Amino acid sequence: MEIFAATAPGLESIAAGELKALGARGNQQPGGVSFDGDNRLLYRANLHLRTPSRIIVRLGQFHAATFYELERRARKINWQNFLPDKGVVDIRVTCRKSRLYHSDAVAERLLSVISEVRAGIELGQASPEDADDGEESANETQSQVQRFVVRIVNDQCEISADSSGALLHRRGYRQEVAKAPLRETLAAAMILASGWRRGEALVDPMCGSGTIPIEAAMIARSIAPGLRREFQFMHWPSFDAGLWKDLVAAAQNEITSNDGLIFGADRDSGAITASTHNAERAGVAGDIEFANQPLAASLDGLQTVETGGGWVLTNPPYGIRVGERGDLRNLYARLGRISDKGWRLGVLTADQPLARHAGIPLRSRFDTRNGGIPVSFLASEKTGKSAAPARVSRR
Repeated sequence: MEIFAATAPGLESIAAGELKALGARGNQQPGGVSFDGDNRLLYRANLHLRTPSRIIVRLGQFHAATFYELERRARKINWQNFLPDKGVVDIRVTCRKSRLYHSDAVAERLLSVISEVRAGIELGQASPEDADDGEESANETQSQVQRFVVRIVNDQCEISADSSGALLHRRGYRQEVAKAPLRETLAAAMILASGWRRGEALVDPMCGSGTIPIEAAMIARSIAPGLRREFQFMHWPSFDAGLWKDLVAAAQNEITSNDGLIFGADRDSGAITASTHNAERAGVAGDIEFANQPLAASLDGLQTVETGGGWVLTNPPYGIRVGERGDLRNLYARLGRISDKGWRLGVLTADQPLARHAGIPLRSRFDTRNGGIPVSFLASEKTGKSAAPARVSRR
C-alpha cells in the first residue's frame, strides 16, 4: 500500500525520523510523509508514531475534469475494503486549480458511488475544506466513522482512506485540561526536536495539564502512544486481529523504566490536579514529579538538582493580548538565566523577537501552528557545562 502520515505543517521531518526508526523509508511532502508498507507497517505506524495527525492509505489517483469522469473512475476503487459493517462515511474534499471546484458537489457524487457499493451505510455530511490541519468534523465525534480524504489539484483526483479514526493526538489520557492546552503531537515534536535524551532531566515550569512531562515520560519509557486507544482500521473487513494482538504485545514488552528527573510545575493548583490525573491515566504518574509553584520557584530549584544540567521545555504565554509583552520580556529573561546553571532551553513561541529577551542563542527547530496561531519552536545549543543525567530525588 501507499501510506501517508499526515502532520501539522512543519513537523514532516520529525515524522520522517520516527518512520525511519520503524524501519520505513519515507518521502517528505508538504503536510506529511509518504511511504510504502503492508498491514503490519500500517498498524505499527498508528501504534507508535507520536507526531502525525493521522495515517491514511492511498486508494487511487486519476484524471477527473467532469463529474461523469469522476463517478466512472471512482466506481473502480475498492471502497468495500475500507467500509465498516456499520457506522458513518465522512468525506473531506479539497479542490484547487481544477474544473471540478465545488467541494460539496464532489463529495455528494462520491457518497452516491459509495452508497451503490454498500447499501444501508450511513452517509455523513461532507467535512470542511481544512484537510489535515488538526481540526475534526462533527462526524468524527461519533463511533466507527470512516473518513475519506479527496484532493483534486489540476484536474488530478487522489482518494485516500483514513486508517486512524480520531486524530492521533487523542492518546486517551488527557481527559482534564488547563488553559491553552497543548496538543500531544506538538508536545512530542518539541521533545523529539530538542535533542533531549531519555535519562536527562526535563523540566516544564509552566506545565498546564502536564502534556510535555507526560509525553517525555512516555518517550523515556518507550510507551507506544496508541496503546490505550482503538483505530478505524480495526473496523475494516481486512483487519488482522491476530497480527494486531501480536504488535500490541510486542509494544508492551518494549516498555522500560526511567530514572531520569521529569518535573512539571504550575502556579494554578487546578492545572496540577489535572496533570496528576492525566499522568495516572497515561501510566506514568510514578515517573513525574508535579508541584504547585510559580515559575521563579521552579527555576530556582534547578540549581539543587544533583549533577546539574538538562532541559527546560515549555509553552509560555504568547502575549497576544495587549499589555502582556512587558511581563513576557521578564519571563524570557528569567528563563534564559538557566543556562548559567548548565541547563538548555526550548520554548514554543509566537514572537521570535520577544524570545530574544532570553539573552541566549536560540535556534528555530520547526515552525507550525498551535490553536491557529503561527508558532516556532526555539531551542538552545549545547552548553559547555556538564549535562550529565540528573537523578530523581524523591521526597
